[in-house]
Amino acid sequence: MNLIAVNISTLRLGQPLPFALRNEQGVLLAHKGYIISEREEITYWTSRGMTLCVDVDAADNHRAYVGKLYDMVRSEVPLGDIADMQLAASDLDKTVATEGTGIPDWTALQIRANGLLRDPQGEQFLPRLEKLYAELRTLVEHHPDATLCALMHLSATEVQMYSATHAMLVYVVCSLAAREVLNWPSDQDATLGMAALTMNIAMTALQDELTVQNQGLTAKQIDQVEQHAQRAFNMLAAMGVDNEDWLLAVRHHHDRAPGPLETKTVAMRLARLLQRADTFIARLSPRVGRLSMPPNAAMQACYFDEKQHVDQAGAALIKAVGVYSPGVYVRLANGEVAVVIRRGANTTAPRVAVIVNRDGSPRGEMIVRETNMPTTKIIAHVPHREVKVQVQLEKLLALI
Repeated sequence: MNLIAVNISTLRLGQPLPFALRNEQGVLLAHKGYIISEREEITYWTSRGMTLCVDVDAADNHRAYVGKLYDMVRSEVPLGDIADMQLAASDLDKTVATEGTGIPDWTALQIRANGLLRDPQGEQFLPRLEKLYAELRTLVEHHPDATLCALMHLSATEVQMYSATHAMLVYVVCSLAAREVLNWPSDQDATLGMAALTMNIAMTALQDELTVQNQGLTAKQIDQVEQHAQRAFNMLAAMGVDNEDWLLAVRHHHDRAPGPLETKTVAMRLARLLQRADTFIARLSPRVGRLSMPPNAAMQACYFDEKQHVDQAGAALIKAVGVYSPGVYVRLANGEVAVVIRRGANTTAPRVAVIVNRDGSPRGEMIVRETNMPTTKIIAHVPHREVKVQVQLEKLLALI
């Protein structure tokens, strides 16, 4: 264990830690992802003479540590200052790609997106947003099934960061529908992505709060939800965003506006696609107070519009993602339980990885099956909370 002091002034309240926090003896004070809600938690440690540290021998932390050392040496920082170096939280705000593997560090990305969207007034918000979008676009272009699988998995397993994960997932499914089904111009993807990521910035913390709330919404919460689209529009405009399609897509992403996409302006087409994806993904995602909706029911709600006609945007989403999206759990005709890992040519017959045998026992190693055969076809959706096997995302993604 190699402990380096953390600059406590860089620890942000209300945001998950991007590292495990330890004292100078290496004793764990807060695990990675822990949310420090009050400054008093930090002063409680420091008032007792503790130095808050991070273990830079941990793989991800080590890359950040070596990278900062390199930057300081290259900038000819005096050796004395290098010896006294402290790490800031932002130094450990890792990039997406895991070097040499092509597999992103999804936990790091989720933490970074959460920190960004919870602090839209923060320094460099728009450049950081553009970086997040660019990374997601690369992932969805080169690894669409793995990206869907990872984000669906994270949306079901880490509810404290639901809002950020939801925003990323909405962008991914919209981007796939726009490119693979609707054949929209590729230069519209950036506007679509930025709108998807920022449509809920006026209620990110509230959206996370509602995910773990058992009781109904209060009058104040209802008002916040109803006003969040206009407030997000105002916030973006105040930041200097002048892309009218982006602004209007955010402002109207909750509008109920059925009808052919061809008859709408670009902004309203984007808004309609976002609205259908927002609703579809929300129905697939579990809450503390309810199970996720079965994919076929969520699909039907997305496929038909407010007048019970086939919705062009909703149909495009279903065709792009499939009835059973990568990342959802299903039961096969032979009794096995599996997780979907890759979309198929038939939207109802994706590729899956079996995690529970037909006798109910967990598999030691996951096995891949196609579901286009009678004995292995999908017969039911399995809610995430009913799956007692802990699935390691890295091992799952390696099968895709």
